[in-house]
Amino acid sequence: MDAFGGRTNRERFASASVDSQASRTPAVPRDTRRWWGAAAGALLAVVDTLGLASAGVTFSMSGRDVTLLTCGYFAISFATLGFLIGYVLDLRRRDRRSAVLVEAQMRAIDEARARLAQSEKLAALGQLAATIAHEVRNPLAVIRSAAQDIGEHLPPSDEDARRNSSFITAEIDRLTSVVSSLLAFARPLKIERREVAVADLFERALLLGRRPRGVRQVPVQQRVAAGLPRLEVDADLVCQVLVDLLANAAEAISADGNITLEARATDRDGGLEIRVADSGPGVPADLRARIFEPFFTTRPGGTGLGLAVARQIVEAHGGRIAAGDRPGGGACFTVWLPTAASARAAA
Repeated sequence: MDAFGGRTNRERFASASVDSQASRTPAVPRDTRRWWGAAAGALLAVVDTLGLASAGVTFSMSGRDVTLLTCGYFAISFATLGFLIGYVLDLRRRDRRSAVLVEAQMRAIDEARARLAQSEKLAALGQLAATIAHEVRNPLAVIRSAAQDIGEHLPPSDEDARRNSSFITAEIDRLTSVVSSLLAFARPLKIERREVAVADLFERALLLGRRPRGVRQVPVQQRVAAGLPRLEVDADLVCQVLVDLLANAAEAISADGNITLEARATDRDGGLEIRVADSGPGVPADLRARIFEPFFTTRPGGTGLGLAVARQIVEAHGGRIAAGDRPGGGACFTVWLPTAASARAAA
């Protein structure tokens, strides 16, 4: 969930996370070893008594046969002993189970605290980013307009001045892009869901990605499984995620590299999995969690907000995004999104 989605109650946030962790805890088996121990003790007594009787041992008291009485006495004694042994074993298993449960709850609490701290940090960063972006955008527009006007009125012979003017304009455009990214990150998402086919999303993302900032005419191999269910998402926002992932892949690969855009259904959780894989150097394992953090980037000149915004959009749809390895080398970004049917069922 993004940092500006509205969960500001600390206790509710932490307790909901613990409850979610507890709901995933498997059912606790009943402690039945004591009763199995009692039954085993009684059976052992009966077998021993019958074995002694068959060997010729007789049980008598005052001239009367007390074999049944002796068998019952042994059965009660052995059953009691077996019950106590089973009780001790049940206590040990219960203690181990309690330790595992306490550890899981403590881990859930720690994770909830970490998410809460991250959420509060992102909220503060978002407010700061929004303030800076609003203050900077208008001056940048004025400076760009002035630089462009100066460049248009320079004589053709003044090559240096014209080059400097175009350089100023290009740098202001880059700063404007950074400001737009800051605003996109800080602005609360407004999702307008509608049903859409995955193939339509791919076609639109590839069309948008052919712009100069996008996939730079890199061939993209599409793999769309037949009969995929439709998604109920904000098509504009999901296309933004795909375009950013495709652009990142295009920057990572070499001139003869390749990109794969794939979609398939997942039976495990009733959703669709979209994968953007490339033949580039890949993402180091120790950076795969950090690359989705705001303002973290490994690229010179990068803002570190593209993947953060992508995760914000995906999680706002109830989905997940992760980075991994592509078979054969390269990076693979996986986006899981609920289908229209699963979204209606969850609602």
